[in-house]
Amino acid sequence: MKKRSIKTQNITRLLLTLAILVLLNVISSFLFTRFDLTSEKRYTLSPATIGLLKNLKDVVYVKVYLEGEFPPGFKRLRNATREMLDEMRVYANGNLEYEFIDPSESPDEKERNRVYNQLAGQGLQPTNLEQKEKEGSSQKIIFPGAIFSFAANQAPLQLLKDQMGKSPEQMLNSSIEGLEYEIGSTIRKITQNIPIQVGFIQGHGELDKISTVDMRRSLTGAYGVEEVTINQNIKALEIYRAIIIAKPDSAFDEKDKFIIDQFIMRGGKVLWLIDQMDVEMDSLKGTGETFAMGRSLNLDDMLFRYGARLNYDLVEDLQAAPIPVIKGYVGNQPQQALMPWYFFPLITPYGRHPIVNNLNAIRCEFAGTIDTVGTRDIRKTVLLSTSRYTKVVNAPVRVNLAIMRDKPDPAQFRQSYKTIALLLEGVFPSNFENRVVKLNEDQKEPRTRSIPNKMIVIADGDLIRNDVKKSNGSVYPLGYDKFTGEMFGNKNFLLNCMDYLCDDSGLITVRSKEIKLRMLDNTIIAENRMAIQWINTLGPILCILLFGIFKTWKRRQTFAR
Repeated sequence: MKKRSIKTQNITRLLLTLAILVLLNVISSFLFTRFDLTSEKRYTLSPATIGLLKNLKDVVYVKVYLEGEFPPGFKRLRNATREMLDEMRVYANGNLEYEFIDPSESPDEKERNRVYNQLAGQGLQPTNLEQKEKEGSSQKIIFPGAIFSFAANQAPLQLLKDQMGKSPEQMLNSSIEGLEYEIGSTIRKITQNIPIQVGFIQGHGELDKISTVDMRRSLTGAYGVEEVTINQNIKALEIYRAIIIAKPDSAFDEKDKFIIDQFIMRGGKVLWLIDQMDVEMDSLKGTGETFAMGRSLNLDDMLFRYGARLNYDLVEDLQAAPIPVIKGYVGNQPQQALMPWYFFPLITPYGRHPIVNNLNAIRCEFAGTIDTVGTRDIRKTVLLSTSRYTKVVNAPVRVNLAIMRDKPDPAQFRQSYKTIALLLEGVFPSNFENRVVKLNEDQKEPRTRSIPNKMIVIADGDLIRNDVKKSNGSVYPLGYDKFTGEMFGNKNFLLNCMDYLCDDSGLITVRSKEIKLRMLDNTIIAENRMAIQWINTLGPILCILLFGIFKTWKRRQTFAR
């Protein structure tokens, strides 16, 4: 009877266990949940990303070119990319597929070069990786990026983000931090049916099309980009979600200002890139000296009303981009050298705001300063500011290349952290409150307060300008320094500005996600290398042996009783 009772209990337990497993499987087919036990929730997708993935109507196919033999850092980026795509695929309802490809897998050099040229033509930037070997070192070309395809649309994504002044570990960590936003943003870009309309304002001496062509190309896809001339037409801005005012050099009349003001009151976004001072590098040719004078743009009252005052000044910064200058002559041949030009400050973003988080340094040219004014209901966020070694010179400013010949006096560069770019958010008052501007008979009653809105003011119009090669008219990428070959973060900063202004899904906020870099102490590892290896090798084996001995002793004690 006793044996039968034990047998019945065992069968009952087995059947109960099977029933519980079946029930859990049935429940899991209807309910879905995941547990992220990391402190920074690195494997938890934001609601904006989840919503984007769930609304996919067709398959997004991703080719990731991060396969092959890599150093540990690149393997970490590859694994993090795979984990992120796996996590996203769960929410995409079968509409996200990917594969990892080694672009160097072919033993034929011609075939490898053909693949390299194809990837470069699609927009991926190669990285030259140096690998250590027994007999020295070798160079390997890798493409740390991906190509996204949806229907007839394609878009490249550079997975490795370069950042000046940061170690390779920090750059890899920043790249991993930005994976969710970068992948989500690329998917949104190629799957968006109706692009958001963005207008480049013309008619007041703004930068021409060739000077902003790289920014326009980069916006195309996620945005519909057009030029628009207001010309006192009250309906000129009706179809646009945002407008860009890029370095005007002549005054806005009151009617055009009124149309822009009412555009803002209705929720339209504005990216202002304003040079208050009239000075160009071309004016330094010949004598090497010029005077920068204030521009009369007739925008001061508007911007002041919205919460920003652009000053008539220029900043000099010891943290500056270099330009070539003649140091002397050998015979009749001039000898040039690159020297920092203090009027071209390099801005290093330090904030955690999603617009500037993990951005490379930004190159400015003849930038001014911005003061915030106490407008009620407006929140002000400084996006870019100069270094702690700054000097501000008020108009009129004598600009002379000779200042690079002498060593700068640090005592003159004590006006630290001057604001260059400012984000304004809130309910804006109309600049035309209690003022009548009549355009036509069909004009609606003007609004005196905006709906909740936002705008960005930048005191450097050249921030959006790409250089053009005069010999053949080819265009340098926005942010590329033709003197040093460095690629600065101007383009990414401006794209982030537009995404923050125009994207109502909240996807841009994912950029503020932080993954802590938990690095091992290399000094301790080097000093205790052998001990660490023995512990890692023998430690698990000893633990298993001790557990087995304890289990055997416990079993004998139980059966002895």
